[in-house]
Amino acid sequence: MRNVASDFAGLFPTMDLSRRGFVVTTLAAGFALTVQPVQASTITTDADGLIVGEVKIPVADGSIPAYRAQPVGSGPYPTLLVVEEVFGVHEHIKDVCRRFAKQGYLAIAPELYSRLGNVVAMTDIKEVMATVNKAPDATVLSDLDATVAWAAKHGGNNRHLGITGFCRGGRTVWMYTAHNHNVKAGVAWYGPLVGTPTPEMPTNPIDIADQVKAPVLGLYAGLDQGILAEHVAAMRAKLQETGNTKSQIVVYPDAQHGFNADYRPSYNEADAKDGMSRALAWLRVNGAG
Repeated sequence: MRNVASDFAGLFPTMDLSRRGFVVTTLAAGFALTVQPVQASTITTDADGLIVGEVKIPVADGSIPAYRAQPVGSGPYPTLLVVEEVFGVHEHIKDVCRRFAKQGYLAIAPELYSRLGNVVAMTDIKEVMATVNKAPDATVLSDLDATVAWAAKHGGNNRHLGITGFCRGGRTVWMYTAHNHNVKAGVAWYGPLVGTPTPEMPTNPIDIADQVKAPVLGLYAGLDQGILAEHVAAMRAKLQETGNTKSQIVVYPDAQHGFNADYRPSYNEADAKDGMSRALAWLRVNGAG
């Protein structure tokens, strides 16, 4: 397993962040304030038959909060990392964890922006983006490694390790699958594929396509104003060029960015249901379920 955190440790020492302390030490209740009002289409999944709630993940410079959902019982259950949108681990991401737990997973969503700010409580999307853009990939990948280690001690079966993520979290799916070759499969929902390098994000999925060894299913939106058709075409070409013929990208022509976000106006019920069906099948057929 390639240790990207070690590769970039000299550039982005986590202790620089730890000196500020952890801004978020416990998960917020409810939905992110940036995306209010919540739509009538919002899905609420019950916790019957599940163990759910906040847990603490030990990391290099302290601990971060995470939401965990898993079936009642000793397990072990396949481990599924659920990577948040830019809006943080709010009620929608918690609900997604419960949906996967109902399918037999230990699904866990760490709050990856906990050192930087409470994005759930922010009301200005510009402030949200300015905050999450400060999160170094090296720290994000290290925190996900720590989450995998936590899961192994709490009922997770990391021999069947998968990852799924939404929006910025979809980008992280590609990045983490390249970083951790123990991942069996990933599902990236409308995650950016290209971008201008920054000190925090020096590479993007298209740059590390040759390092993505596990099959990744990309679920993208034809009407996305940020992730353009040419970006998708370039990523498909790069995957083919590097011999990653197992990964696939599906584009829903009538969907907008965020089409699985049932609490937002971008929600597309038909495409979201199809995407979830594909995601579950993908994870299982590729050994992450």
